[in-house]
Amino acid sequence: MKKKMSILDFKRYKEEGRKFAYVTAYDYTTASIVNDSDVEVILVGDSLGMIMLGYKDTVAVTMEDMIHHIRPVVKGAPDTFVVGDMPFGSYNKSIEQGVKNATRMIKKTGCDCVKLEGGVKYAPLVRAIVDAGISVMGHIGLTPQNATQLGGFRVQGGTPESARQLIEDAKELEQAGAFSIVLECVPKVVGKAVSEAVKIPILGIGAGPFVDCQVLVTQDLLGMYGDFKPKFVKLYANVRKVMVDGLNQFHKEALSGEFPSDEYSFNKEVDLDKLY
Repeated sequence: MKKKMSILDFKRYKEEGRKFAYVTAYDYTTASIVNDSDVEVILVGDSLGMIMLGYKDTVAVTMEDMIHHIRPVVKGAPDTFVVGDMPFGSYNKSIEQGVKNATRMIKKTGCDCVKLEGGVKYAPLVRAIVDAGISVMGHIGLTPQNATQLGGFRVQGGTPESARQLIEDAKELEQAGAFSIVLECVPKVVGKAVSEAVKIPILGIGAGPFVDCQVLVTQDLLGMYGDFKPKFVKLYANVRKVMVDGLNQFHKEALSGEFPSDEYSFNKEVDLDKLY
């Protein structure tokens, strides 16, 4: 059985050059499967808006949605570090709002930390949440909650100026007390530069091989989500096809009468005449 990572392990892994992996889960069953694997970290991300709720983006996801999905993941993955994503609108009005909702998320779900999007601008909020006793994971680069402002779902840090800004964002978040930072959708050289600029681990999703941890959405890497496949996603299994094949076989046998056979039926004899 694997040992659950702690906040201190994140920095220790960085210091030791030890890599680790990070995937998503949004329900008890998936969380329990990840818990049985070697993967160290689970994100209950606001990506559940598209993957679980059928929204077109993450913006419509609420605190209630997040709390509802984080609770069963925490129960299903007791040996895995669980991150709760702060949804759009739960922290961008004021520091007071952000601290209040981060506290609510931790109290209601029992997750190990909160994650929020944004760089330098959100450093004061990160500091306030950390001062309130809550561990914070940052998120910079492509930030899906603000994708419209960034020109859509596109690579970030593609110019020297924007790459320097990402390095500054990472440094400011580290100074504010973030224990790790997700870096999404940047050139691999930028991923390397950001990782080398800070002492906390950089968790890369589409950020190249030189970061401290690799992140993917579980439904993407297992081929379960069919609506969109980012360039950086490698398919490790085609679970969607296996599920469709299984459902089609069940449908075929149900219609033909092959299922249920005696093996899957209760075969005790009952004198039906005594029922009347």
